[in-house]
Amino acid sequence: MRYIFRFLLMLVVLAAIAVIAYAYVGDLTAQRTTIETPVTLEVN
Repeated sequence: MRYIFRFLLMLVVLAAIAVIAYAYVGDLTAQRTTIETPVTLEVN
């Protein structure tokens, strides 16, 4: 039982480190570009 708690504690610590690392390194915002497509409209 003691090892299960130790394993869960280590898992929580590793998850916290992963979240902190993602917050500093993981800037995954998309670069914005303007896309213009000409459209021909048929008006009656």
